[in-house]
Amino acid sequence: MRRTMIFFRILLICSNLFAQVDVSTELYKIIKTKDSLLFNVGFNNCDIIQFENLVSDNFEFYHDKSGITSSKSEFISSIKDGICKLTYKPRRELIEGSLEVYPLENNGVLYGAIQIGRHRFYAIEKDKTEHLTSIAKYSHVWLIENGNWKLSRGLSFDHQEKEDNLNINKKLLFKDKNETEKWLIKNRIPALGIGYIKDGILQEVKVYGILEKGKPAPQNTIWNVASLTKPITAMIALKLVNAGQWDLDEPIYKYWLDPDIADDPRIKQLTTRHILSHQTGFPNWRSKNASGKLSFEFEPGTKYQYSGEGFEYLRRAIENKFHKPLNLLADSLIFLPLQMTDTKYYWDKTVDETRFAKWHDGNGNLYETYKNTQENGADDLLTTIEDYSKFILYIMNGASLSKDLYSQMFSNQVRIKNNKYWGLSWWVDENIGNGENAIINGGDDKGVHTIVFMLPASKQGLIIFTNCDNGTDIYIETVLAYLGALGQGIINIETN
Repeated sequence: MRRTMIFFRILLICSNLFAQVDVSTELYKIIKTKDSLLFNVGFNNCDIIQFENLVSDNFEFYHDKSGITSSKSEFISSIKDGICKLTYKPRRELIEGSLEVYPLENNGVLYGAIQIGRHRFYAIEKDKTEHLTSIAKYSHVWLIENGNWKLSRGLSFDHQEKEDNLNINKKLLFKDKNETEKWLIKNRIPALGIGYIKDGILQEVKVYGILEKGKPAPQNTIWNVASLTKPITAMIALKLVNAGQWDLDEPIYKYWLDPDIADDPRIKQLTTRHILSHQTGFPNWRSKNASGKLSFEFEPGTKYQYSGEGFEYLRRAIENKFHKPLNLLADSLIFLPLQMTDTKYYWDKTVDETRFAKWHDGNGNLYETYKNTQENGADDLLTTIEDYSKFILYIMNGASLSKDLYSQMFSNQVRIKNNKYWGLSWWVDENIGNGENAIINGGDDKGVHTIVFMLPASKQGLIIFTNCDNGTDIYIETVLAYLGALGQGIINIETN
C-alpha cells in the first residue's frame, strides 16, 4: 500500500506542478519512441527482449483488475507465459492524441518523465478477425538509469470492455447530424467544424456538437484556431511583397530589433523567408528558455525548427514599417476583400462570445477562456469555418499573387524528411497519390486542435476545427471520409 501511495503521489505532483511538454520536444519524442518499443514491438509481437531492455530491475506494476506485480521477473513472466500463450494474438493501440509527457527534474537536471495516456486492446483471432477486448488509461514513470531510459513504475486502470454503448452508423457520418454527434460523444469531442472544397468550390460548411454543456454549436461558431493564425500573417507579408512594399530576402532587423538579441550578429541574417519557412533559429516561444529571453539556437537559414516567435518578430517588423497594427493590415488586404466578417486577431467588444467554442480537456472539462487583447502574429486568431474556408479557397485560386511568388509559397524551402518539406508558411506532403501533393497547416493549443488540407491538383480542400485536447482523435476518419484514397496517402506520410 505504501508503494502505491508513493506512486500516486508522484502522479499528483506531476499533474499539478509540472507542465506537459510539447509534442515537438525531444523528451516527448523519446518517451513516445519508448512507448512504441514497449508495445508496438514488445507487446504486439511478444518480443520479450524489449521488455528485458526497457524495464527497470526495480519495476513495479499496478493493475486495477489483476493487482500488484512487484518485480521485473514476475512482470515479464506474466507476458511470456501468459499473454503470449493466449489462443488469440493481442494487439495494443495507443489512442491518437492521448499521450502526455511530463518531465521529472531535480535542480534543473532531468532524471525521468511521467507518461499518461489511453489505449485500446484488441484480440486477433486465427481467422484474422479482430475485436476490441478493452480500453484503459495508463501511467508510466520512466527513469534515467546509468544513462538509459528504464520503465520504473506502471499503472493500468479504468478498464472498460466497450468504449461506450452508442451504436453508430458510420455510413451516415457527416451526412446525418444525429449520427455524427453520437460519434463525437463517443470520442469525447464537444464540437467539430468542417469546411469542404470540391472542384474548386466551397461545397460544405458544417458544425456539430456543443460550445459547452447544454449549448449547441451554431453553424457560425467562433473558434480560436491557434497556429492557423500563421497563414494569415504570412499572406499579409506576401501581399506586401507582391505589391513591391516588402522583400522576402531583406534582413528584417532594419524594421525591428528585439532587445534580447540586439547584440547577436546573427540578427542581420534573419529574413522574412526564414520566418515563413521556420528557419529562424528561434525556439517556438522564448518563455521555454530558462531566462525567458529570446535567443538564437542556430544560424538563420541553416535548418528547420518550428517557431511562433518568428511570426511575432515579423508582425513587429511589418507594424513598425507601415505604422499600422496587423489587424488593420489584415482588414484591408484579406478580411474585408474576402468578406471574412467574423475573423479577428484578438478579442474586442464586437466578438459575439455566445457563439464561441469553449476549450475542453480530453474528459470534457472546461478550460478558462483566454481572451487575447492584442494581435499575435502566430497564435489565437478568432474565426469561423465559413470565413477560414473562404481564405483557403482564395489561396487555392492564386491569392492574387504573381505566378512566381505563388509558386514560391509551395516550393521546397527546407526539407523535413524524404517526402515532406516546408514552403512559405505551409508544409507539403509529396506524392500522396495520383501525382498529387497535399498542402497542410494546423494549430494546436490547450483545448484546441485545428488542421487544413489543400489538394491543388484535384481542387479539393478540407478544414477541420475542434475545441478539445483530444480533437486529433477524429482526424483520420474525417480525412478518409472526405478525401478518400488521397486522404490515406496523407495519413501514411503524417503517421510514418
